[in-house]
Amino acid sequence: MLSAELRDQLRSLLGPDGYLDAPSQRLSYESDSLSLVRHSPDVVLLPKDTREAALAMQALARAGVPIVPRGAGTGLSGGATPVPGAVSLVTTRMRRILRIDADQRIAHVQAGVINVELTRAAAPFGLFYAPDPSSQMACTLGGNFAENSGGPHGFKYGQTARHIRGARWINPRGEIVDWLDPVVDPEGLDVLSLLVGSEGMLGIVTEILVDLLPIPEASETLLALFDSLPNACESVTALIASGLRPSAIEILDQLTIQAVEASVFRAGYPQEAQAVMLLDLDGTAGEVEELRAALVTILREHGAFQTQHATDPEQRKRLWAGRKGAYGAMGRLAPDLYVADVVAPRTRLAEIVGLASEICAELDLPLANVFHAGDGNLHPNISYDRRDPEQVRRVLLAGERIMQACVERGGTLTGEHGVGLEKRDAMCSLYSDEELAVHALVREAIDPGHRMNPGKLLPVRGCREARTRSPYLPGMPEYDVEVRESTP
Repeated sequence: MLSAELRDQLRSLLGPDGYLDAPSQRLSYESDSLSLVRHSPDVVLLPKDTREAALAMQALARAGVPIVPRGAGTGLSGGATPVPGAVSLVTTRMRRILRIDADQRIAHVQAGVINVELTRAAAPFGLFYAPDPSSQMACTLGGNFAENSGGPHGFKYGQTARHIRGARWINPRGEIVDWLDPVVDPEGLDVLSLLVGSEGMLGIVTEILVDLLPIPEASETLLALFDSLPNACESVTALIASGLRPSAIEILDQLTIQAVEASVFRAGYPQEAQAVMLLDLDGTAGEVEELRAALVTILREHGAFQTQHATDPEQRKRLWAGRKGAYGAMGRLAPDLYVADVVAPRTRLAEIVGLASEICAELDLPLANVFHAGDGNLHPNISYDRRDPEQVRRVLLAGERIMQACVERGGTLTGEHGVGLEKRDAMCSLYSDEELAVHALVREAIDPGHRMNPGKLLPVRGCREARTRSPYLPGMPEYDVEVRESTP
């Protein structure tokens, strides 16, 4: 528990809008979008700038209080879930776009800026911000930084790390480290890249310098309909092997199509299709026309029975609304949704999607697939009711088995959602104890007290000395889920 003296100090530093401790105020912060794991934070802190965040972190460091960083709470792996005795430090009041430099094509933003707002602000300069998570209408750039978020257009433009030029970061002691001046060829270790994707374990980023890109001359969206989900997956392998480069390749299966078309996100996807593929094309007008013709040929050769394309911005927006709103549409199937996040080798997409279907059928669970096919980043979505412990047990078992199937076939545990709590112990199936010890040593060097986002990312079992020193060890619910032994 925080002392009365420390509470008064934090309240004085941050003011009434930046210090929340009433039960009703803390309720909204008890989990991120992985709602299976919940814990109310002792206090919620919302600094409005780097200075306030640093002062608060200095006070917490002196008292030895752990900190759980949080953005908008759209994460899906439990990375922002509070732990006992910790405070939640939330960056959503830091929402200013401080500078857009059109000549250098960079933007300086606070960590709480909503992802899509940066592109909107950059548009008058003929620029845009490329990383676009499906939650981009709500997620913050600081959260994207912490998770190295991806998105549909990551196939061409890459994930968040590729677009970071600098940052202002606060280390666990509350010291401000300023790396905002971009350096073309920096000397020494690339510590900035180490911070991107570190899931809040090494400190808190409060300001970010990002790259902006020119808006392409021409853009259009291609919709392809398939009578078979495996055929849609195989067509992805073929078009990538051909060297073609659309900016996004997304697939939705029939259950997803039906949920979307019955919701406010309806996009006009034909419900008789077993799968639809959305592809974005951009470049010069000539490049886009040539690319579309080549793509249509390959898609039809692999079972697409109909294709159509949209160039009008409103038509394109409508087609993408279905994809971006797919998770929300799943609420029509059940009150809760488990969104898995695994990566398969692109040549084995059809195989692993089929295995996920078999696993969920065996466990009597409804499965809807919507995924970043170009990256091999699968999102098997399992609808359930968390009020039923038996359903929860089967959902967690399905997630574990799907992850294991991916790893055994050359894939990995996560493409964009991060490890957090959800995949923490599954890290043992991907890394050896020696490899995980290297991760632990980096953390030990920067945060020897394990106060930053304790109990996340690094497994509890295996490499015991390095990974169990933290007294803060939250976890997924115990529902007799089958878990592999720690040592591979």
